[in-house]
Amino acid sequence: MVSNQILKETLNKLREASGMEFTLYRQDATVITADYIRKSDELKVLQNHLTEEPGMQEYQERLYFNVFDNGNVEYVLACEKRPAYASLAGSMAVIQLEQLIESHQERQDKDNFIKNLLMDNLLPVDIYNRAKKLNINPRKPRVAFLIETRSRDNEGVLETIKSMFAENENDFAAAIDENNIVLVKELKSADDDQELKQIAGTIADMMNTEVMIQVRVAYGNVASEIRKVSNSYKEAKLAMSVGKIFNSDQNIIAYASLGIGRLIYQLPLPMCKMFIEEIFKDKSPETFDEETLTTINQFFENSLNVSETSRQLYIHRNTLVYRLDKIQKNTGLDLRVFDDAITFKIALMVVQYMRYMEKIGRVD
Repeated sequence: MVSNQILKETLNKLREASGMEFTLYRQDATVITADYIRKSDELKVLQNHLTEEPGMQEYQERLYFNVFDNGNVEYVLACEKRPAYASLAGSMAVIQLEQLIESHQERQDKDNFIKNLLMDNLLPVDIYNRAKKLNINPRKPRVAFLIETRSRDNEGVLETIKSMFAENENDFAAAIDENNIVLVKELKSADDDQELKQIAGTIADMMNTEVMIQVRVAYGNVASEIRKVSNSYKEAKLAMSVGKIFNSDQNIIAYASLGIGRLIYQLPLPMCKMFIEEIFKDKSPETFDEETLTTINQFFENSLNVSETSRQLYIHRNTLVYRLDKIQKNTGLDLRVFDDAITFKIALMVVQYMRYMEKIGRVD
């Protein structure tokens, strides 16, 4: 059903264009918007005197027009009999309203189709048949973006996103829950990774400047045809979850760049605990002091380069070597050796994953 706000905005434009004052009712006589004070018998007229036939109906000093939706009277439009062009203005207003209803219905049909598509509620044969009926090209590349809002005004965020991509009627946006919105975007090319980053960046920037909230945007791989869109959506959900653990400082996360974090996220927690005990024994990374952890992270960021790490930490090279020797003594892993460094890096990520799962209450 078309929102009252959209109906009011449409009637305001019609009033400005025609100079006429309109009142719109639902078929049950509920007032949607009124430009003049209703007379006491207005509702009685609607309920008892009007037929459900197309065209204009006249009663006393007012004209009434039935507005149809799928062959049924959905609204009644009323206006004064004067000026002389009132009947023409009313008829044109009805045409505008019925076109609005039809367009909205088509949009709703497309939205329901995409929602069922994302939730895997459609058979492959149904996907292509319904896409054809809705004039959706099934061969166009598309990608799913997931926007985490953490906002009380989720509806305002959704409307902003819809307005951002209103030019393409085959783009789809909907609220998944109170904190997440999905956008299915039709693309010009399936191979332009830069376009995906640009779209995600535009969404994040727009939310920050227009709605004044910080969001996190995750997106999946490009789906080459419409039946694969649900895969892109699942990838975006996974990217969002993994990104919260291993890329918490980033507000844009691509499924294609998750790396080893994607594998760790799917490990059973008992296996993770066994791995950490095997690597660190009784010396858990949680017991490392902040200086040691900073040294380790900086050393990894500089690709195991001792000179560059000591320079960035503003310490002497020998001091860094001393710290690395101390880590080797405590863990048995020499971070200057590639295999040991890889093992240590994975172990730290596993610890991150375990902490996150404990935080959200998943300890199985």
